[in-house]
Amino acid sequence: MFSFAPSTMTPGPSKASTSNDVTARAIPAGSVPPIAAKTAEPFVRAGLNRPVALLRRFPRLVTSSFLVAGDIASYLIAYFILLSFLPNGWEGTIMERAFAIAALAAIVLYASANLYPGYRLHNHEHLRRRTIAAVKVAVLAAFGAMILPEGAHMLLAIIGFLGLGLIVQPLVHWLARGLCRTLGIWGERAIVIGGKNLAPALVAHFEDHWQYGIRPEPFSPDSLEALPDGGSSIAVIAGDTGSLVPDLAAMRRKFAEVILLSDTPNLKVSGLRPADVGGEIGIRLAAGRSSLNSELVGRILNLAIAIPATIVVAPFIAIAAAAIYVIDPGPVFFRQAREGLSGKPVRVLKLRTMYQDAEQRLEALFRDNPSMRAEWLSHFKLKEDPRILPIVGHMLRSSSIDELPQLVNIIAGEMAFVGPRPFPEYHLSAMDSEFRAKRRSVTPGLTGLWQISERSNADIELQQQLDEFYIDNRSLWFDLHIVLSTIPAVLKGKGAC
Repeated sequence: MFSFAPSTMTPGPSKASTSNDVTARAIPAGSVPPIAAKTAEPFVRAGLNRPVALLRRFPRLVTSSFLVAGDIASYLIAYFILLSFLPNGWEGTIMERAFAIAALAAIVLYASANLYPGYRLHNHEHLRRRTIAAVKVAVLAAFGAMILPEGAHMLLAIIGFLGLGLIVQPLVHWLARGLCRTLGIWGERAIVIGGKNLAPALVAHFEDHWQYGIRPEPFSPDSLEALPDGGSSIAVIAGDTGSLVPDLAAMRRKFAEVILLSDTPNLKVSGLRPADVGGEIGIRLAAGRSSLNSELVGRILNLAIAIPATIVVAPFIAIAAAAIYVIDPGPVFFRQAREGLSGKPVRVLKLRTMYQDAEQRLEALFRDNPSMRAEWLSHFKLKEDPRILPIVGHMLRSSSIDELPQLVNIIAGEMAFVGPRPFPEYHLSAMDSEFRAKRRSVTPGLTGLWQISERSNADIELQQQLDEFYIDNRSLWFDLHIVLSTIPAVLKGKGAC
């Protein structure tokens, strides 16, 4: 059962496993935390006195100021980068004033979109709101350019200015958030009330993913009176919330927001949406299917990226192929049949990173080392894999260069840039039939949610959880966020083998 205190809620991740052990792991990066809701009552109505309310708001105001300063700095950087491309004589003219007005308008729209400080918004949502704000400013600039001389040149310059700002802002915001965290003002304090095992897992999750904006404080009160006053503004209640129902009204007076987490191990619910029917609060189950237009736009974007990317990476693929041949002469590419959209087989193209007798080497390893077999059955990968070619094999895998030939699969329409990875049959056989059917409902991808969050450290259960969440919540913005996040994940080589 899902229970909630306030009137507005956001969906939580669906579960791919029917295991009751929800404390086995913290929620991974990139996934959306469980159901959260915002209170409709202000601080005064919640019973908080004015000094306490101001004390709680002060860190938020300081943090927002740092983020606004970061956006101003981002636009200054964008201006100085763009300055070298502007015609001589444009400095100190109407163009600079146009840039200043565009930056100010964008920052005002960011503020109206609740991006300062932007707590509990995931990166793809930040990207969506910022891009929409930039597009609105660009549209207004287009109308202004129609009545000004040199209007077309000014419009192109403003669009470039806003675009560069969007590129620079994530890095500057990362620095600003880190500074705020160092100063101890980042995030909203939240007590976590739950079982002995569940509460520490949630605390660990929010601490690991501090960018989300929740500073957890474990708390196990024997009575409601034990809850502190003037401290945390949020209460996160996990586990069996039935016994706390009589105290919810009192808790809402004590906290600005109450978030109830409710686990459904035997009921896989996806596509949750808030619903308001005649003033009654409820939950609506949406199908979560992509429209024809979004599929068409996605296909166009895939081709627009894949075709030039193939041209750019072709020399690197050629060099890698030559290195493979030197170490182990033979075919440098191989195709493996994988399950694709609607169950159709996809011949996935890869650079060979293993010896040609890889299967025999694996069988010999399992005979001599049973612990390696257990590791294989958990991840279908080995940290110390004797099949991988020395030096070049590990390098290609850690950098994911061995996957680059799959750009050909993307151009052919068999794969997309983002989606569940097309696994071999032996990997899919470890997954339940219902989840396999869900995987077949979308086009497999070159990268995906679990690749940017856990890479190859993710076991079967976690892979299912992340893939299922992506399938239920996929969108062009989510895909764009995953594509952008894949680059630093690959550079770090985290979890790759």
